[in-house]
This record gives sequence, C-alpha cells and structure tokens, in this order.
Amino acid sequence: MNAHPSNVTSNLVHPASDGGTSGGLVRPSRRAFIKTSATALAAASLSQPSIFAAGSDRIRIGLVGCGGRGSGAVMNCVAGAEGVELVAMGDLFKDRLDGSRAALKQNLPPDSYRVTDDRCFVGFDAYQQVIASDVDVVLLATPAHFRPMHLKAAIEAGKHVFIEKPVAVDPVGARSVIASSELAAQKNLAIVAGAQRRHDARYQELMDRIHEGAIGDLVGAQCYWFRKNLWVRERQPGWSDMEWQIRNFVYFTWLCGDCIVETLLHNIDVINWAFGGPPVSAFGVGGRQVRTELKYGQVYDHFAVEYVYRGGVRTMAMCREMPGCAERVEERIIGTKGVAYGNGVIEGEKPYRCKASGNAYVREQSELIRGIRDGKPLNEGRRMAESNLTAIMGRMSAYTGQEVTWDWVSNQSQLDLSPAKYEFGNLPLPPVADPSNTKLT
Repeated sequence: MNAHPSNVTSNLVHPASDGGTSGGLVRPSRRAFIKTSATALAAASLSQPSIFAAGSDRIRIGLVGCGGRGSGAVMNCVAGAEGVELVAMGDLFKDRLDGSRAALKQNLPPDSYRVTDDRCFVGFDAYQQVIASDVDVVLLATPAHFRPMHLKAAIEAGKHVFIEKPVAVDPVGARSVIASSELAAQKNLAIVAGAQRRHDARYQELMDRIHEGAIGDLVGAQCYWFRKNLWVRERQPGWSDMEWQIRNFVYFTWLCGDCIVETLLHNIDVINWAFGGPPVSAFGVGGRQVRTELKYGQVYDHFAVEYVYRGGVRTMAMCREMPGCAERVEERIIGTKGVAYGNGVIEGEKPYRCKASGNAYVREQSELIRGIRDGKPLNEGRRMAESNLTAIMGRMSAYTGQEVTWDWVSNQSQLDLSPAKYEFGNLPLPPVADPSNTKLT
C-alpha cells in the first residue's frame, strides 16, 4: 500500500509511501516494538478469542516484495501473533531486499527473524523461490500487477497468503484472483487482503449498525481520497525501461492500476461493504492536469466516478493527487434516517459514535494467523477482487468516456495490461488515455 488512510493510524509501523519495491521502513526502537506488540496483543485478547487457541506451533512466513509496505506487513504479523518467524525474502531488486532485510533484522525480536542468505532471492522468479521455501504463509507486497500470478502460484503450492491491495490492475487479473480464491476454499487455505478497514474494529461496528438499519434504507454515498503528490523516482543512468517503470510503479497503469485503483480502492471497498456488493455500472471522468512531466509516467492525477448500485442508488467516488490542495480521505453513507461517516459517527434519528479502537494493520495479521491455527482460515479473495474490479471499471470508464457495466467488466472484458515479456530491457511508455480515442476492450 502506498499511503496510510487518514483515519486508520499505526503506532507500530508507518509504511513508507513507496509500495512494494522500496526498502523504506520507518524503524521503531526495540523498546517501542516490544511495548506496542504487547499492547496490540492485549487489546486483541479483550475483544476476540485467543489467537493461540489451537496451539503455539511456529508459523514460518516468507515475504515477496521488500518495500515499505512489505516490511511493515512482516512487523505487523510478528506483532499480531506469537510464534511467527520470518524465514525467506524475495524481491526483484537486490538493493531493496538488502535494505529491508537489514531493517527487519534490527527491529524484529531475535526469535522472529530467521532469514539466512540461502533464503534470500532476487529476480522475476524470486516469488517462486520464496514459495518453494519451507514457509507456511506468503506475504505478497509487490506492485499490484504481479499479485494475481504470485497468488496463483502460492495457492497452487498449498500456502496461506496475505495479499496487499490492489490485488489486480485489469479484469483478467481480477478474474485470476477469484479463481485462486475458489481453489483456496477447496484447499482450506487463507487469503487475507490488505483492506485494513475491513479489519478495523470501528468500521466493523459502524457497518453492523448500518446493516441493522440504524440509518434506514441506503439512498446514496460519497467517498474521497484527496491527497498530495506521492513520491517519484526519476530515471537513473543504466536503468532500462522496465527497471525504471517498476521502481517508479505508481505512475504506470499496468503496474498500479492508476490512483483510483491504488488508493481510492480503500474507500470504494467501504461503499461496496455498505451496499452488500459491487455496483451495476460506472460512469466516470478523469484527467492529467498537474502531473504532466515524463517522470509521472502516463497515469491520471484525478478521477470522479458515479457508481450505480442495485435499486438505482447513485453514489460518487473521487480521488485527486495534487500539491497545494485540501486533503480529504473519508466515506459518507446516506440513508433515509441518517448519515454514517467513516470516522465512526452516525447522525440522524439514531445518533451514535463508535467506541471501538485498535490497530487495523496488526489486527488483519492476527486474524490471518488465528484463522490458520483454528483451522478456519479467512478467505477474502473474491470480495477483494470484486472491490478491486469496481475501481478498475471506474478507471476504464474515465479512460474511454463510456459507461461500463458490472456484467461486461466482470464477464466479457479481455483487458490484460501484461507486458510481452518479463525482462530488463525496452518497454515503450504507454500513451496517456484519451477518452475520445481510447476504446473499451
């Protein structure tokens, strides 16, 4: 993930805003790590069954994608459950792996860091080697494009998975994730996705009240991800097209899905949660107004999409990444008897303020491990793929100027943004989408 939701904070690890290929990890002190880990575990024990109910056997994890979010996921996993140890790591770039490895070795408890040189892998096939290592759980935190193929390989190999969002950048990838989710169900394997709001106790409390009728029938919603510019990595001498694009991945649709998929997905997922599933259609606009230099690749810097849900309920989802502008990251769900906000506040006939709290980043990992130990693994693959596809259909509508239906994007679209081959070399920069000329595929 490339940014923290403004209303979900982590006092353990604040992942660097550089996704799956950076070595950026904010390093807490040893004392702070131990203190926060104990606090997180104590809080979890008060609100849910013990994660150690089925025993305390060691669980071995492998990391694929050694950036700030991947490194943070390891820290959160170790903080969320006893008996977890990191034993294997893989990344496309050696410098990223080395940076993450050094930070984790320094900050993890000694009995949780078990990485040796022979279990560190570099290259496009590094994920295969991590999966083939003696691991129980694989954490997938590369740029989003690679996640469907990595998930498929992990599930086929019988591994439990934590997969960061986005889980795909195109309809073909989303359908692959759904297929992997179905296979995981057959094999009784876990797939937990990095949609932290789903594991945020406050959001869970809010959604329970919405679904119990606290705001009446749902008649509308809005969600926003308005933030300033992300990091950027300008091309360095000796970098091929492929290397530069992957190191600078948030500016290439084939790698991140554009900002509506990379960030607004969090909020779109909340709206889908409230409405009980994906919308029936999307009609959107967007553009590239400020980030026009070559270093920003070919993505847009703003989107606005009208989603229509069952019963004709219209909602609006908007995102913007521009400097010097007001910021807003929130959801607003409107009912016939009140309005619910993502910060846990309900206004209307039954006003309420949600009281739950906790670290959602740690909790998603603790729930992953608890489900595995209890023999009841969570499987969020289909649900996350559907929210992901909701964001993708909004992008496709804005890119083409056409209304896109859920039936078409989920069953008929053949859009596959994969490059012809995975190797360092020439990779022409895709053009910026022009709605008057870009066709739906």
